[in-house]
Amino acid sequence: MDAVLVIGRILFAFIFVTSGIAHFAKLEAMTGYAQYKKLPAAKLGVMISGLFFLLGGIYIAAGFWVDLGALLLAITLILTAVIFHNFWKETDPTAKQNEMIAFNKDIALAGASLILFALIAWGTVTDLGPSVGNLAFFNF
Repeated sequence: MDAVLVIGRILFAFIFVTSGIAHFAKLEAMTGYAQYKKLPAAKLGVMISGLFFLLGGIYIAAGFWVDLGALLLAITLILTAVIFHNFWKETDPTAKQNEMIAFNKDIALAGASLILFALIAWGTVTDLGPSVGNLAFFNF
């Protein structure tokens, strides 16, 4: 089962590591898109989200501070879904469908990240390497 857990972590993290790299490799293009979506301080936002995706993915893949990595991903994904994939504002049916797909993907990945965060923060999962610590105050 340890091998399955490692493979699962790497597969889950892969999209975030590659996306984080792309944020920096295609900084100007992504900044243009962020400006089109009316994000204030667009370039800074692209750099911060790229850093959060990259660090979150690396932490999860490496099994080091997985809880922090998962929390960074969840925050970034929820903000990205609401700010960039606001399908409810689209009038063109194709654009609306594409934004809805992207919104749903981001929300689903955020949900998985929050589950991972909660399992580690509550001490349910302890064999993923070092973590930031027990965050019992999140226990609702």
